[in-house]
Amino acid sequence: MPTTNPPVTQSQRDVLYALKRRGETTVEELAASLTITVSGARQHLLALISTDLVSSREERRITGSRGRPRHLYAPTAAAENLFPKAYGELTNELLSYLDADDPTVIDKIFAMRRDSRIANAQRRLAGKNTLAKQVAELTRILDEDGYLASWEKAPGGRFRIIEHNCAIFAVASRYGTACSSELAFLRAALAHTEVERVAHMLNGARHCAYEITPAK
Repeated sequence: MPTTNPPVTQSQRDVLYALKRRGETTVEELAASLTITVSGARQHLLALISTDLVSSREERRITGSRGRPRHLYAPTAAAENLFPKAYGELTNELLSYLDADDPTVIDKIFAMRRDSRIANAQRRLAGKNTLAKQVAELTRILDEDGYLASWEKAPGGRFRIIEHNCAIFAVASRYGTACSSELAFLRAALAHTEVERVAHMLNGARHCAYEITPAK
């Protein structure tokens, strides 16, 4: 299951950004860069350390010098997704170059992605002897892919998979084949069922949802 960062305050976010810009730094240097008190900076750092968003290490003084060791602070790998990213914009830019060179290439790329995901899902669903178990495992796969997915039972022996986040929203907003590929993936993974999209983020819904009906 993917990990989710705990919520941070704006002041803690400012601390993280300052650490990111400076690299490793002391609490005194951090406080000076943010024009806050040392005690205030230390309080924010302790809170961020407790949630594994900041690490600290001790730096020994040069042999023979006086004074206590310095403590240096830096963001951890877990804090990376709290910093601005432009993956969607970059992906769209790169895809646009491919599209300009060959208008059919986008469909080919998403077909390859779909087929790879289908093969992986079929391996993981093998041995799941009930539809509920298959839906649960497929939901785990979607969650691991960044869709923040959940599932629930629906009336009439049906199930519903809900994607609370679109991991490729920027790309899907520009290339409709991304969404059709997602639906094709789900239908192939649960080939013995009928899968219909009943909510769509690109149409203004707060999530994407898929209703799964056992084959008659």
